[in-house]
Amino acid sequence: MHSFEELSAAFATRFASRHFPDHPASLYDPAVYFLDLGGKRIRPVLCLMGNELFGPIEDDAWQLAIALELFHNFTLIHDDIMDRAPLRRGMPTVHAKYGSSTAILSGDVMLVVGYDYISRIQSSHIRRILQLYNQTAVKVCEGQQLDMDFEGREQVTLDEYLQMIELKTSVLLAASLQIGSILGGAGLNNQQTIYQFGINLGLAFQIQDDYLDCYGDASKFGKQVGGDIVAGKKTFLLIKTLEVASEAQRREIKALEQASPDEKVAGMLRIYQACGVDSWVRELKEHYRQEAYRSLEDIAVLSKRKEPLQHLVDLLLSRDH
Repeated sequence: MHSFEELSAAFATRFASRHFPDHPASLYDPAVYFLDLGGKRIRPVLCLMGNELFGPIEDDAWQLAIALELFHNFTLIHDDIMDRAPLRRGMPTVHAKYGSSTAILSGDVMLVVGYDYISRIQSSHIRRILQLYNQTAVKVCEGQQLDMDFEGREQVTLDEYLQMIELKTSVLLAASLQIGSILGGAGLNNQQTIYQFGINLGLAFQIQDDYLDCYGDASKFGKQVGGDIVAGKKTFLLIKTLEVASEAQRREIKALEQASPDEKVAGMLRIYQACGVDSWVRELKEHYRQEAYRSLEDIAVLSKRKEPLQHLVDLLLSRDH
């Protein structure tokens, strides 16, 4: 069994080769540029770990891991266009550097090249894998649309936000694990259980991300603390605050919309604390962490084989600054 770090290193070596032709450079160079920005590469490694949980890693798993990472990056290029984001990992986004039209096409071709990697697999489970992959791609699009819909709404319920996060973030983590498990020969019950493990892991991870945006150490978190507050983004903290806030606190929140960024962040953090949502969101993350552990426990393989995934949960969900 390999650790997440070992598989990450092995995948990074394989993924470093160029996935696109040289010409036209105006189409393919932006895609290469974006992939060179790096990233955690969590989804492809989850595919490999899902495979190894049930048997030796198949050659097909590497092809599918590359396809999953290309799909994920395709979504990020398009998300950045929709969000009008100027930076990604501290560097100009593709549309900011090359223009929106080129960014759309570079994202599109990345998606198609991902399907080309899927076409190379030899597994007899190809139809089931392709069905799951396509269902997941549709769900990710639904999640992104809901996220955009929520921007224009005054109120979003916690259940609605959880559903959006599940679609936008969790399903791709879950599907990566399940695709790997299919290649490893897992039965249907184990497939469903590892999928649920991925869903719970993704929800806990996003809750942590929302929390760290407000309370993290910017130098360690890699983002400006309070960025979600300044942007007026609906997060777990804001949604819960709007559920429990008094009338006076609601008026203060409204007034803070006109404040300077620093005043807005300081004011909202005070309100979050007064409403108790800082501790509530830590408890919510812990709930989904425990749900992930439970799902992992329910997978019918030897406990020893689960240790790398147990370590991964600890690795991804231990950040509190």
